[in-house]
Amino acid sequence: MRFLENKKIRFYIIVTVVVLGTLYLLFNSYGVIKYVKVKTELDDLNARINQLEEENQKLEAEIDSLKRNIPAKIEKIAREKYDMIRPKEKKISFKVEE
Repeated sequence: MRFLENKKIRFYIIVTVVVLGTLYLLFNSYGVIKYVKVKTELDDLNARINQLEEENQKLEAEIDSLKRNIPAKIEKIAREKYDMIRPKEKKISFKVEE
């Protein structure tokens, strides 16, 4: 009878140690959950870096085109962004209704 009780006690001790070890590995400061969270943040930051690099390249290309073709580019921006027109021109605008 004592042998069975010792087996039960050992089993419960082993199960307790395994459960506590698993909880420790999951929730400590270097645990799996922390790793997944940091990995997700790293992936988000890398995506943001790539997005900003692409935007930076577009802006650099726009700067180069402005340096080469100043009057035409300024006129294009003024017409599109600020709705400016030349003297004696008429502006025609269309509204699309859905």
